[in-house]
Amino acid sequence: MYTVLVIDDSASMRRIIKDMINGIDEFEVIAEAIDAYDAREKIKEYEPDLVTIDINMPKMNGVTFLRNLMRLHPMPAVVISGEGVRGNDIFDDGAVGFISKPENGESMLNFASRIKDNLLNLTFLLKRYTLKKPKPIKKVASTKAKEVDRKVHPDEVIKSMPARLGGTKLIAIGSSTGGVESLLRVFKNLTSNLPPIVITQHIPYGFSKSFAERLNSNSKLTVHEATDGMTLQKGHAYLAPGNMHLTIEKGTSGSYKTKLLDTIKVSHHRPSVDVLFRSVNNVVGSSAMAVMMTGMGDDGSIAMKELFDNGAYTVAQNEESCVVFGMPAKAIQKGAVKDIVHLDDIAEYIIDYSKGKKR
Repeated sequence: MYTVLVIDDSASMRRIIKDMINGIDEFEVIAEAIDAYDAREKIKEYEPDLVTIDINMPKMNGVTFLRNLMRLHPMPAVVISGEGVRGNDIFDDGAVGFISKPENGESMLNFASRIKDNLLNLTFLLKRYTLKKPKPIKKVASTKAKEVDRKVHPDEVIKSMPARLGGTKLIAIGSSTGGVESLLRVFKNLTSNLPPIVITQHIPYGFSKSFAERLNSNSKLTVHEATDGMTLQKGHAYLAPGNMHLTIEKGTSGSYKTKLLDTIKVSHHRPSVDVLFRSVNNVVGSSAMAVMMTGMGDDGSIAMKELFDNGAYTVAQNEESCVVFGMPAKAIQKGAVKDIVHLDDIAEYIIDYSKGKKR
């Protein structure tokens, strides 16, 4: 059974496409999304085998989303759109199929037949793709089947043991919806002589390596997709891999090392900002800087408050420059933030922190 995410801003068209796909024996619609940003969250949550994309969507059009998807996380995508003129173009952008929406006078039976023929022709490709997908993470013994729907507190993955003495400086960044583009804007303006930077961007498997490479090519810093046991270095940044929690632990001679956790989702996310920030508070404490950027939900707010209470320097992106003012807003509401800054000023604040300035 191949799982499908249907992306279309029209509720009636989503329902039609869903019913038609569910009528094909080998396919099941696992979720629906109303725009590109909603689709990103649904891809992370459900990890579908295939997405269908409409071209005309609010916030970000389907072609831009398709290009971003193919650059960051190549996966099978079929465009279902009324813009037949783009039928050839979208294959150059990475789509594996194009289905025009029904024109005037076409029966729904014929439209359903075209969808079925197109998807069944893709089963060989889908089989190859699904074989490459990571196997589901084995839950710890106490985890129940319904845990995927339960909001897990960071205590269940990493205990809070705040460092009483600050270590060498370290910068931690958390972001989600809108974070890919926002992080690129920040990293473009960072200097190369900074303390180590660790990043949790809510991202599914497959996205993180190519995104780390893109950050690296657009920054004076050396950016890595984090692997287990890496020693953090100045002038380097480490991005949490999709589907794994990134934490840090003490290394030798005051250094820090990465430690990846293959555990349950925290605050519905893996990687989780709360998990990263708590580990930073446990190891670095008051010497850390934590930055909360654009994102949906409240992941990171618990541990950011712990960092703030422990004397760390905490900064949140302002509402005006956020794609979604969710995660920064929750951190601000908890009293976990010292400074609220525009996206375009975050790099300057990070550089100032590295020079010993806390505004």
